[in-house]
Amino acid sequence: MTLFQAIIYGVIQGLTEFLPISSTAHLRIVPAVFGWGDPGAAFTAVIQFGTLVAVLLYFSKDIIAILHAVLDGILKKSPFHSREAVMGWMIAAGTVPVVVLGLLFKKDIETTLRSLYVIAASMIGLALVLLAAELVEKKRIRDDRHLKILGEVSWLDAILIGCAQAVALIPGSSRSGVTITGGLFVGLNRETAARFSFLLSLPSVFAAGAYELIKQRHELLSTDIGVVNLVVATLVSGIVGYLSIEFLLGYLKKHTTYVFIFYRFVVGAALLLLLSTGFIV
Repeated sequence: MTLFQAIIYGVIQGLTEFLPISSTAHLRIVPAVFGWGDPGAAFTAVIQFGTLVAVLLYFSKDIIAILHAVLDGILKKSPFHSREAVMGWMIAAGTVPVVVLGLLFKKDIETTLRSLYVIAASMIGLALVLLAAELVEKKRIRDDRHLKILGEVSWLDAILIGCAQAVALIPGSSRSGVTITGGLFVGLNRETAARFSFLLSLPSVFAAGAYELIKQRHELLSTDIGVVNLVVATLVSGIVGYLSIEFLLGYLKKHTTYVFIFYRFVVGAALLLLLSTGFIV
């Protein structure tokens, strides 16, 4: 991997981690088109630390308030004493499905499911599901039904969105895409669905990145070039990721996710065409 490729991977990771278009898909498609080779699941997981830091910085006030409330609740033996504490435990509960299924199907996720055919199907499949969620949201608005904000997320909402997050283990589905979709289905407004999606991603992204860094440390850090590429890609992903969060939250205040749905259809169909013609394998 060259330094230029590492920078491109960092830009792709930061740009597509938070937009509902799948970072894993683009980190497989772009190198396949240019003949660079698959950067690998371990590299992908580690450079997610950059986007993790972007979430930590962007939502630092919310995260500090939640952590303080959780710790204060534990010390006072009253874990659910405030809304912030409840939110912290909801995030923990919503993380369980992705952790359990991630460990159970780890081998398949890192090998078989990284197939470009699987990614193409996931791109198109989630586009259809996200379209259905948008139609449900549109009907709620037309019926003048209340859409939930972050403070109104329930335990059932958190668990259902957590189950949706587990679908993101399939490359091409998109972590933010499936969790935003889940949020729309349970009645959250678009901005709230995105905010909860980002907060919910913190534990699983940290765990996945730390696990892969420890397990694959000799391979990832075996040469000076490897270390430089990994650090550069991670830094770039963090900077671009922060800007992506700011863009998406502002965009969803006034717009639907139809542009991302259309994009997913186009990329999925184009990928199938390239595979069928043998342009990429």
